[in-house]
Amino acid sequence: MKSPWFHEDHLLFRQSVRDFFQREIAPHFAEWEEKRQIPREIWQRMGEMGYLGLAHKEEDGGSGADLFYSAVFLEELARAGNGGFATAISVHAYMATNHLARAGSKLLKEKYLTPAIEGWMIAALGISEPAAGSDVAGIQTSARREGDFFVVNGGKNFISNGYYADYIVTAVKSPGGISLLLIEGETPGLTRTKLNKMGWHSSDTAEIGFSEVRVPVENLIGEEGKGFAYIMDSFQMERLSAGLMSVGAMEGVLELTLRYMSEREAFGRTINKYQALRHQIAELATEIEACKQFVHHTTWLCAQGEYAVKQCSMVKLHASELANRVIDRCLQMFGGYGYIEDYPICRAYRDARVGTIAGGTSEIMKEIISRMVIDQVKYDTAYTGRPDAATIVRSLAERYRSDKVPGYRTLVHYDISGPRGGQFSIWIEEGNCEVQEGLKGSPDCLIQVSDEVYEQLELGQLDPQAAFMQGKIQVSQPAEMMKFTRVFSRFKS
Repeated sequence: MKSPWFHEDHLLFRQSVRDFFQREIAPHFAEWEEKRQIPREIWQRMGEMGYLGLAHKEEDGGSGADLFYSAVFLEELARAGNGGFATAISVHAYMATNHLARAGSKLLKEKYLTPAIEGWMIAALGISEPAAGSDVAGIQTSARREGDFFVVNGGKNFISNGYYADYIVTAVKSPGGISLLLIEGETPGLTRTKLNKMGWHSSDTAEIGFSEVRVPVENLIGEEGKGFAYIMDSFQMERLSAGLMSVGAMEGVLELTLRYMSEREAFGRTINKYQALRHQIAELATEIEACKQFVHHTTWLCAQGEYAVKQCSMVKLHASELANRVIDRCLQMFGGYGYIEDYPICRAYRDARVGTIAGGTSEIMKEIISRMVIDQVKYDTAYTGRPDAATIVRSLAERYRSDKVPGYRTLVHYDISGPRGGQFSIWIEEGNCEVQEGLKGSPDCLIQVSDEVYEQLELGQLDPQAAFMQGKIQVSQPAEMMKFTRVFSRFKS
């Protein structure tokens, strides 16, 4: 089918990935489920095929492929039919190593990222704790500084790949705030206990303890105290990945169900001839297709550099909830056989259930979305950030366009509260604009606003009229402010 998102090379890649999973991966699912472990040679084989480096730069050992190659891979990963395997690979390739790729030092990348891309090291991401799941700010695992080491104490829970991982990218409370440390799995004082889960049996999920674990300072990922921002930023790829894998899982289960319905007979004909079942399939196929298009659109937004928090959260919420509903209805088509472990639909049903929990619960997704839709909250990436309010105000002199309102004269005061703001006087006279620190002279207009709101207004992230009506900006002379704002070109970060 033609698509605005995928070109011919993507389609060829999809077929090669699908063939690889069917030929080399799927035949081992039953064994991995029983042993509850994926052999290390599989990671190495995946690395050899280049699948673990699709999202990483060539200088780090990856392929630097566009995001739609990852979309193809993640869909096919889940479509293969084993949630545990899909989770283990996606956490390694798109979550744990993501932090190393984006904020890690050259030393950390050479020592840990490249071997992970090649499949010789397994990575885990340690954020959740027994008393802090979705509430990342509430983590209690601590790291105090002793010379050239951080000493870590505390514990993590529900950590995918945690039992067998060679290293764990770990969120800790350090002296500078929440930070990320790379902790090797065999470090003295680190203990791991494998958890017994309802589903995802092929993947290992662990509870991890830290007792006076000494971690070299050089294993700090990025800047100390920026861990919370890094984690929040990374959540978008995690949630998009969850949406892509939900789509793949649904399509795989639907295909499995259609095949079964074409073979299963009841009352003298195959069950795919019964209108009640046919119409259910029609509804499910429609919902899957609509979901897939939204997920692909969100992938495109991310590929364009958009920090699509709202869309990624919507994708995670909708796709994971839909996957539960679709797989539940498909299992019904199998009747009693759907409840038998020998049938892949049974495993798919167990594996899908955690989708609305892992990576942020549906309830958390709804709260994020409601904040953005109702409260007009805006989020910024930790890696590009945004210019502070003071810098934006100072740029007014360069952005002034005297031809917009010829002969215009005014004095405007800005009183911008917050650590990124300040007080400024802006004079416009005889075709010139001058910005000075402090409130000087008798202004024609006084504008009072917080640094956050002002930044959002200038960057086009907040509607000025809505901000004024909601009291987020106070203006002594609204008419003068409207005239004043018209004489400047838009700020470009």
